[in-house]
Amino acid sequence: MKATLILANGSVFEGRSIGSTADRVCEMVFNTSMTGYQEILTDPSYAGQGIVMSYPLIGNYGVNQEDNESGRPWAEAFIVRHMARRGSNFRREGDLDAYLKQYNITGIEGVDTRALTRILRSQGTMNGMITCAEHFSAADCLEKIRAYRVEGTVERVTRREPQVCPALGAQKLRVALMDYGVKDNMIRCLQRRGCQVTVFPAHTPASTVLEGGFQGVMLSNGPGDPADNEAIIQEVKVLYDSELPLFAVCLGHQLLALATGAQTRKMRFGHRGGNHPVKDMEAGRAFITSQNHGYVVTRDSVDPAVAAISHVNVNEGSVEGLRYVRPNCFTVQFHPEASPGPMDTEYLFDRFVAMMEKGGARNA
Repeated sequence: MKATLILANGSVFEGRSIGSTADRVCEMVFNTSMTGYQEILTDPSYAGQGIVMSYPLIGNYGVNQEDNESGRPWAEAFIVRHMARRGSNFRREGDLDAYLKQYNITGIEGVDTRALTRILRSQGTMNGMITCAEHFSAADCLEKIRAYRVEGTVERVTRREPQVCPALGAQKLRVALMDYGVKDNMIRCLQRRGCQVTVFPAHTPASTVLEGGFQGVMLSNGPGDPADNEAIIQEVKVLYDSELPLFAVCLGHQLLALATGAQTRKMRFGHRGGNHPVKDMEAGRAFITSQNHGYVVTRDSVDPAVAAISHVNVNEGSVEGLRYVRPNCFTVQFHPEASPGPMDTEYLFDRFVAMMEKGGARNA
């Protein structure tokens, strides 16, 4: 079946329908990863967005339940150059096209994704629409496209009730993890280090966490504009003012920056992929990182009396991490639970655990 992708700038791409045939309006972003399409689709940070995969062949190893990063995919749409009709891998449990249909994700293949990526990179992330209609009004489509805004996404993706995830092996510590759109492997990274992780819904009051007898708090990744989460930011400030060790990733990193007086801004096209070089300023080493964010902490807004910039993006110098003057508190923009490069960044979880062990148990 024919499908058409229309961008907010008026560009039109024709291709073939994959997945759902429902019309879909969303924010179009591109990802440069060569593999990991299932992890990308199930990353809650993509809520409200359509994903353009710049790598030309997607779906070649199928799908399986083990690779999910959450209970379901969150992407609105999926755009590829060519989708393999039959995945080939010993872990395969199904095919990507059926997976997209199962979760009502609208897709299009046969699109020149290189040209599409160049538009999004040069003109910036923009809204778009995929339709399978044979006849449609471009003017009507553009009106819907330009009216769309990604909002309310944290409320969509967060858990509704707290969930306790036991430590893998002997339990050493208890961690409170605030779920703004957490990926499952972030939880597993803590579990493997002897942490019992209690995952709290995004709007849980800070007092509930502080009275829970936890040795540390982690703020997760998540979707959308961090500045939209005013109530959450107030609760994050209360957590910051406590004595608990605090580690934040991606959206959590941005929320904590806003809570302590810094500012964020929307990037032209964001960082999405598994090949972003980041330098750890303290260690003097660069790491290849996995990233998925469209907003960034503004460098000039970081008060050196509050925090120092600990990590920077090697490509363009943006802020990738902060080490706070307040003891036992640090944050990063990238995803340390993912391991895209030869030197992964899970050492940050070890640092967090060491902080908690040094701090000892907090009295309830």
